[in-house]
Amino acid sequence: MPTQHFLIKSEPDVYSFADLIRDGRTIWDGVRNYEARNNLRAMRCGDRLLYYHSNIGKEVVGIAEVVKTAYPDPTAPGEDWSVVEVAPLCALTAPVTLEAIRKESKLKDINLLRKGRISVVPVTRAEFTQVLKMGATKPPK
Repeated sequence: MPTQHFLIKSEPDVYSFADLIRDGRTIWDGVRNYEARNNLRAMRCGDRLLYYHSNIGKEVVGIAEVVKTAYPDPTAPGEDWSVVEVAPLCALTAPVTLEAIRKESKLKDINLLRKGRISVVPVTRAEFTQVLKMGATKPPK
């Protein structure tokens, strides 16, 4: 199956992309929105993720990948929430700000703008590629 693309959000003062690089891998837990949960459940190993710093910075700063598919969220025992595990691939050469994304006509339909309150959203391959282009970053192999 072809690689899917998503955008995941984290507040950098809670868990930054630098933290992910330091740790090498993490459980993406704590998602408490049904649409975001369903997006986690749709992820497959190898899917590519734009890593977005929310609240502080408001910019895409890195690329990660799914390394373990959805399983029950250990922070919500007995509840119907899911996690995936992610690993860093690379930082963007230049972060891509929310303002720059808003100004780019090729990104006018990106879910980051359409569904701004959702922490895990799908993006198209074309949107993923455009963000990388804006960040002066080649897609990792």
